[in-house]
Amino acid sequence: MKKYFGKVIGLEEHFLAPDKISKKYRSSSVFSYAEASEFSKRLLDLGPLRISEMDEAGIDLQVLSLSAPGTEQMDPEEAASFSREVNEYIADTIKNYPGRFAAFATIPTPYPEKAADELERAVKQLGFKGAVVNGHTRGRYLDDASFEPILQRAEELGAPIYLHPTVPPSTVSETYYSRGLKKEVVYAFSTAGFGWHIETAVHILRLVLAGVFDRHPKLQFIIGHLGEGLPFMMERLDTRMPKELTALQKPISGYLKENIYYTISGFNFVPVFLDLYLHVGAERIMFSTDYPYSSMKAAVQFLRQLPISDNDKEKIAHVNAEKFLHF
Repeated sequence: MKKYFGKVIGLEEHFLAPDKISKKYRSSSVFSYAEASEFSKRLLDLGPLRISEMDEAGIDLQVLSLSAPGTEQMDPEEAASFSREVNEYIADTIKNYPGRFAAFATIPTPYPEKAADELERAVKQLGFKGAVVNGHTRGRYLDDASFEPILQRAEELGAPIYLHPTVPPSTVSETYYSRGLKKEVVYAFSTAGFGWHIETAVHILRLVLAGVFDRHPKLQFIIGHLGEGLPFMMERLDTRMPKELTALQKPISGYLKENIYYTISGFNFVPVFLDLYLHVGAERIMFSTDYPYSSMKAAVQFLRQLPISDNDKEKIAHVNAEKFLHF
């Protein structure tokens, strides 16, 4: 494909662990959904198929992350072993395709102390760019005191956490999404149609309101889908939950503009993009495609046609990622 940008780096690009790793952890039932998935071929491929589709779309590099639901619903020891094996597998993949792949580490959030150590190992020894966390850990969010080792280590390392959606806790799903609706509607409503995004927005707001970023002012998170609805709510959040109420050091929007980066990841919608762009500027937005769940070609085409300057397009395509993730 014709090159329109100096470089294109995708930050939310998914994979699944191969059978030789995942089969040992099937007791968790985490992988059952993927075995019948139409996307499984592309999720499992970290070779010629993926590279050819990247080339066709004009994408130079993907930052790989384990597809949801990840380790968060596993038993602690199982999650720790699995994370290490997955990270070794991805490190080997990166070596096989130099310059085409980087990675966010898989970490065992059910075992926070080992998760912090695995994050440090992945960043310092394997050269990974941060970690991916797929939502809540059995109903607990990252503002829970038990996850402090992860947050502290991430800040010390200067390693961002990419907070990716997952299915809401069962109590939330049952109350909000299930009652009186058809099964197929419930699934879409509670996941990609709405629930995933609200779940992630709530998770970020819990981190803000719990004072996580006051305690860890250098800590950075990344969220996808053009902000999971948060840009639309910024002014409302500030006016209805001012500092006098929250006892935070800044307005809520201050943290959303200074501690959060945002990616596109399948939200190829101009009005939504412009809302985010007007709130945080091009410097806080990075490119992603949400591969293979969304089209790489469509994402690049979307970026090309945005009504913003070429300079800002280049920032989103690669410059911001190069600076922030130290490429």
